[in-house]
Amino acid sequence: MLPRQIRVLIGFIIASLILVLLMHRQGYEFDRHSIIASRPGGDQKAAHTEESPAAATSENQRHDEKPEQTQLVPGANPTDAPTSDLNPPSNTDPDASLPYQVPVNWGRFAYVQYVTDPDYLCNAAMVFAALHDLGSRADRVMLYPDSMLHNPDLEESKVKIEQLLVKVQDAYNVKLVPVEIQHRDNPEITWADSYTKLLAFNQTQYDRIIAFDSDALLLQSMDELFFMPPCPVALPRAYWLMKEEPPKKILSTHMMLLQPSALEFARLQKVFHNAKDDEFDMEIVNKLYQDSAAVLPHRPYGLLTAEFRSKDHKMYLGSDAEQWDPRAILNETKLVHFSDWPVPKPWVDVDDTEGLRKKHQPECKKDDEGHEKSCPNRDVWNELYAEFRKRRISSEMLVYI
Repeated sequence: MLPRQIRVLIGFIIASLILVLLMHRQGYEFDRHSIIASRPGGDQKAAHTEESPAAATSENQRHDEKPEQTQLVPGANPTDAPTSDLNPPSNTDPDASLPYQVPVNWGRFAYVQYVTDPDYLCNAAMVFAALHDLGSRADRVMLYPDSMLHNPDLEESKVKIEQLLVKVQDAYNVKLVPVEIQHRDNPEITWADSYTKLLAFNQTQYDRIIAFDSDALLLQSMDELFFMPPCPVALPRAYWLMKEEPPKKILSTHMMLLQPSALEFARLQKVFHNAKDDEFDMEIVNKLYQDSAAVLPHRPYGLLTAEFRSKDHKMYLGSDAEQWDPRAILNETKLVHFSDWPVPKPWVDVDDTEGLRKKHQPECKKDDEGHEKSCPNRDVWNELYAEFRKRRISSEMLVYI
């Protein structure tokens, strides 16, 4: 006869085995709700998971409500996936694939375009149309000279200018800001009026501004730049000047990320009024910020169309190791600036414009017999000019819509 203590122990073991077998047969398992309910405050959380679908939907709607001007933007990595299509998808959501999001007041940020004549007004309309199609959330601001509406030389096109201003304002939610043109008498009229872009530094109602020349194609959103660490101004280098001997480390002003400031604007004005005849916005900005500005990568924010005509791409690629692939470069690029001297800007008509462009278009690769076999640079280059002309026609037609 076994001692009483041993018999009790054996009985307990047998009962435990039977209980385990029964639980297994009934498919019993510990779910997350029973675990939550066992924690402090767990009863309340467990009960919340059993709300009716209607109640849960109502609660989600309350949580989803956001104050005016506040939307969801990227957290750790606010970048957009590249696209191979020159036409931006309509009203895309650049944040849809992000792992998490944070609320930001987009009213603090703005894209600014400056115009000084009807041609650049049409170009600016193209930019705002692209921002609209890309789904950018930042404000859109157009700096335009009030004198443009009172210029006797533009009297015939005055009505068209007024109509386009109103259409751009209404169609793309653009804020119109009349300004006084900043220029001096100078034979180099190509850049003289571009001083006006420096007025973006005085738009102190914004924390951050992206301003770029309108003789460009915006291919992808650049909203992520608004979330860079603070700095007075950030610009890409004029990488094409690095080919010279000695290399020139010059900042390019065709694209600028800046923090508006009354102090910085006063500094710019002082340098502007003391500038030499051959000093323009690029020279002024470099004089002030060459050693203190943040440098933006020219890939993907500063590609020139002339790069597709070049035979040496080392300065753009950044090394000899990478092979030049014009299609891949286009797909990663966000902003393309038209600069192809002596080829005129894509909206300018001169004698035999098409003949001039054809003469200076990128060369094709040839086989051993001298026949053209591959023209990837030419194909991309011509696509860019064709896309600009297509968008330009759309902006001009905006008056009649």
